[in-house]
Amino acid sequence: MLKQLGTSILERHMRIRGYAPLTPNWVELASADPARAAQFYGELFGWESAGDRFKLGGRAVAGLTRSQAERPDGWLTHLSTPSLDETLEQVALAGGSCLSHPAEAHGGRRAIVTDPAGAVLGLWEPADFAGAQAGGEPGTMSWPELITDDPNAAALFYGSAFGWLLRHDFGVGEWLNQAHDAIAGLTPGFRGAWWRTAFQVEDIAEAADRCERLGGALISEPAEAGLTEFAELRDPFGARFTVAAPVHHPVELTVSLGALPAFERFGSF
Repeated sequence: MLKQLGTSILERHMRIRGYAPLTPNWVELASADPARAAQFYGELFGWESAGDRFKLGGRAVAGLTRSQAERPDGWLTHLSTPSLDETLEQVALAGGSCLSHPAEAHGGRRAIVTDPAGAVLGLWEPADFAGAQAGGEPGTMSWPELITDDPNAAALFYGSAFGWLLRHDFGVGEWLNQAHDAIAGLTPGFRGAWWRTAFQVEDIAEAADRCERLGGALISEPAEAGLTEFAELRDPFGARFTVAAPVHHPVELTVSLGALPAFERFGSF
């Protein structure tokens, strides 16, 4: 289930300056045609293209790179780590694999890893760039989810590799890190495992319509989970992602006075 979204006035247009260890901090798109991808997402989310990054109101919100053999097309979620080498060692001890060895990147060091089921994640050790600089508003990364056909094995791996705890709410999983903050979701799926990237939008139906008008496709119809509505989309080049929006249900309060004594209802005489 996607994390229930809730933004306040104070959270909107906020510049994020840091992330707790081993929490999602960045998403990056690899595309065979970065220029066309930049145009599509710019029109879909209102992003500005700035070289290898997308920006929203001058704040970096996602990355963009050209796909390669070791970095195939699609969205990649990253986790922040204060020590890339130590985290890679923990991943290996837990049964995961390193797909690309540590390398210098724009603002830090990065490696790409996979869990035992094949779900791919990026690891980011910041230097002068911590990750996405905005959150909690339309056009920013939202609640990432692991889709897997073996939730038990996934819980064991991520608990061992990153120290995450798994909490079950409403029949689905929700991971918490060492600070006991919910950071990602676990959803039973089929045909292997993958991490699903999500972005917040104002209106799900409008975002899905715009995606289709721009040459993308709607993969799953909008659905509600808790206080969130979400839909899975595909860009014109085959990359899949999710859009999510908060659902505002009216709240009705009813007060019954019939059971109260008369002096409580009308006051004493």
